[in-house]
Amino acid sequence: MELNGEPATLEQIKALALTNFGHFTSMLVEGKRVRGLSLHMERLARDSRQIFNAELDVDQVRHYIRQALVDDGTQPVVVRVTVYDPALDLGTIGTDAAPKVLVTTRSAPPQGEPKPWRLQAVSYRREIPAVKHIGLFGALRLRRVAQRDGFDDVLFLNPDGTISEVATSNIGFVRDGQIVWPRAEYLAGITMTLLHQALDEQVVTEPLTPADLGDMDAAFATNAATGVRSVIAVDGHQWPSDHKVVRELRELYADIPAELL
Repeated sequence: MELNGEPATLEQIKALALTNFGHFTSMLVEGKRVRGLSLHMERLARDSRQIFNAELDVDQVRHYIRQALVDDGTQPVVVRVTVYDPALDLGTIGTDAAPKVLVTTRSAPPQGEPKPWRLQAVSYRREIPAVKHIGLFGALRLRRVAQRDGFDDVLFLNPDGTISEVATSNIGFVRDGQIVWPRAEYLAGITMTLLHQALDEQVVTEPLTPADLGDMDAAFATNAATGVRSVIAVDGHQWPSDHKVVRELRELYADIPAELL
């Protein structure tokens, strides 16, 4: 755990825990390469301007990530880059910010096909959906409720009933061989973006509600840590876990070239 390339102190981490104001991105690093690395850096720079009115040196961020990878890079690892200002607190949140970069690592999920998910649909909209900010209480509270009700995660519905996203993933659907993304305000994930770019004309976006789920042949979730995951149920709507198009999406994502850190 390093802050601007140095071991983070308890006081610096305490500021993050107690004030909880900042943004982040998470990426799977394999062989010191990352799919969509440039998109991750663009996200960090964009969100830093929006949250802190400050520019972020993404080349320096890449240096911090390389430094934090203490092994030889042969084992996959999930790296989280959190941008926040340890000097800000509840009373000084309006002052000019000098955000710093916290890099943390954790073991990557087991490689191979991830476990299919069952989702519980609930009405919820994240604050500033397009920003990957660290204010996760609402999303995690609903994930906890869903898991205690026997589901794996939670699917968010906007106040008008349209589908937006999973708590920390995007959701997509397959209909007649075509990929359908919800048309709504949500965080456009890096995995989702890479697939969208690769598929191009095979993709449409539409406003979707739970009433439309019966028209879908399959569903899947995407995020940087696990890639493409089958969704086999949303409430009472069920789909197969081994749909041909979802398998092809998983293979397509695995074949996307990764960028060197």
